[in-house]
Amino acid sequence: MSYFTHLLEGGYEAVHLLTDSKTGLRAIVGMHNTKLGPGLGGTRALATYASEDDAVIDALRLARGMTYKAALAGLPHGGGKAVIMLPKGPFDRVKLFESFGRAVESLGGRYITTEDSGTSPDDMEYVRRHTKYVVGLKERSGDPSPVTAFGVTRAMEATAKHVFGRSDLKGLRVTVLGVGHVGMPLVKELHERGAKVWVSDVNAASVEHAVKQYGATAVTPDELLRMEADVYAPCALGGAINDTTLPLLKVKAVCGAANNQLLTPGHGEQLAQRGITYVPDYAANAGGLINVAQEWAGYDRAKAYARAERIFDTIDEVLTRAKASGLRPEQVADRIVEEKLAA
Repeated sequence: MSYFTHLLEGGYEAVHLLTDSKTGLRAIVGMHNTKLGPGLGGTRALATYASEDDAVIDALRLARGMTYKAALAGLPHGGGKAVIMLPKGPFDRVKLFESFGRAVESLGGRYITTEDSGTSPDDMEYVRRHTKYVVGLKERSGDPSPVTAFGVTRAMEATAKHVFGRSDLKGLRVTVLGVGHVGMPLVKELHERGAKVWVSDVNAASVEHAVKQYGATAVTPDELLRMEADVYAPCALGGAINDTTLPLLKVKAVCGAANNQLLTPGHGEQLAQRGITYVPDYAANAGGLINVAQEWAGYDRAKAYARAERIFDTIDEVLTRAKASGLRPEQVADRIVEEKLAA
């Protein structure tokens, strides 16, 4: 892969490769567009990347998503995202994240980090020992997942307004793939709003908790994808909508918390051809970013939730413009962002 070609064609500003032989740190920080402010985005720490190229591509795709997410939500931040390739063998997690904190500090504030898949508020405390450019801290905003879930729920209510002619979720059949940090609070929100929920996850304990605590119904991933339902909510890793899964879907809308749900832009077109409304992921799942951006500005929980509440209005506008223009929702959302960046 030619990194320079990829960066130039994608409109990226930089990709930083950060290492520390003492701790085993191998981190990638992708920077997409910082016209609106410093890059703000989580750190994903996984041991499952097949290659370094895969990790770089993931960081860059996620960074671009953060640019669009922040701009659409009206936040004074740009797109940055980090990926840590965890060592295969034993390692000292505290020292690894302290090392990552020093690496973040070396970027001089162009990138502000927080937690993401595979990281936690505890990890951010270790990062904090060596940099001030970190949010999602325990005594401040903490885990942003509940705010993300709240925002996705508001996005789903706006979707219901356009697809089902009502903005409440009572009786709506929702399938949730992934009941982790965000998926579980989303199931809670849906339960409280009277939706009927089916869940699937590789973690049996999480599924059991969703069933016992929130009355969800457990199914296998294959059963979940083949179910006839109203809304499908991907809440695990990216690429949930792909050549294998898309033909199986029997839903009216896709609205979930995962980043980069479409494996390729062509899968958005295929959803539209099948009459399935796709809610752009970065528009629906902006609640977590809104929360940590509020922390950076000076945390006020009420302000964070009030801003996340407006995700309903964002999705309402996107779907209204999509219907009027004949464009797909993700195309409309992209255009809104590109107008803001150009201005």
